[in-house]
Amino acid sequence: MSGEFLEAIESICREKGIDKEVLLEAIEAALVSAYKKNFGSAPSNVKVGIDRDTGVVKVYAQKRVVKEAVDELAEIQESEAKQIAPDIEIGDIINIEVTPKNFGRIAAQNAKQVVVQRIREAERGLIYEKYIEKENEIVTGLVQRVERRNVFIDLDKTEAILPPGEQMPGENYEVNNRLKVYITEVKKTTKGPQITVSRTHPGLVKRLFEFEVPEISKGEVLIKNISREAGSRTKISVYAQDKDIDPVGSCVGYRGTRVQRIVEELKGEKIDIIKWSEDPTEYISSALSPAKVLSVMLHSDEKSAMVIVPDNQLSLAIGKEGQNARLAAKLTGWKIDIKSQSQAQFLQGSQPDILQGDGDVF
Repeated sequence: MSGEFLEAIESICREKGIDKEVLLEAIEAALVSAYKKNFGSAPSNVKVGIDRDTGVVKVYAQKRVVKEAVDELAEIQESEAKQIAPDIEIGDIINIEVTPKNFGRIAAQNAKQVVVQRIREAERGLIYEKYIEKENEIVTGLVQRVERRNVFIDLDKTEAILPPGEQMPGENYEVNNRLKVYITEVKKTTKGPQITVSRTHPGLVKRLFEFEVPEISKGEVLIKNISREAGSRTKISVYAQDKDIDPVGSCVGYRGTRVQRIVEELKGEKIDIIKWSEDPTEYISSALSPAKVLSVMLHSDEKSAMVIVPDNQLSLAIGKEGQNARLAAKLTGWKIDIKSQSQAQFLQGSQPDILQGDGDVF
């Protein structure tokens, strides 16, 4: 423990962004514990001081000045105390040096441990600060390992966890595969920041479009809503205030190049890009794409809609296991009841009020 030690401390503090005084105080606290552990007859109240100029470490017994000392470890007689500090008064605390001859070695060992621990804490803090700012953003990492169905992603100087519920159905996660993931949560823990990521979150699709479509990143095209069933299909509605900008065309790109790059990143997930409209009839019709819609009857009080499609479009409008209709309903925020043209004509003829709503609602 010397001036060189202090220089090393200053260098570490500058590099790691640690407060020098806070680190030295932590070392002093650790040395108090080390002293008590290694010297059984130690006074009950001990103080360790590191000289801020020389780095010299000294141990002091803190004793209360009394008229007649009873407990020699905690008290000192007034007459004896005045020989050390003439101005001392009864009731004052005096520091008496009790530094053992071999304490330097113990001090150096413990100081090193504290410095290493504080560096680790500082690095964890920096990592936390870096990634808390990236919540709801996309990062790229490498698949590090798979344990108990959890996939661990290697990010720069840390790792993230991709839980089973955030993994895309049917997607294989092989070690060293490069992967784009969406950060859903960053938490502080005793072992450092815990970063949770997702491959299923709609935000992943949103950020991918922002990266691929300049008109979105510049704010010329707005993403209004996204409904997603990860690994299978996504519907995204877009809008442009400038009538000269085609929001759907901007997202698709020349010969579909922009959307195709996103589809490739999502391992073949189908993406329907829909033009948003403030007119619910128009919006619902577009949302049921690729099916063609003949008419939409709205029930605004219930926020539900009866949609009529050509007979040969019914299964397309509903989709496999109701997926297309379900995603359209989630995208628009309307309950959707779909009927074929012949069904609607038959029901309307037999029960004129049937179009008030009947059958499966999505």
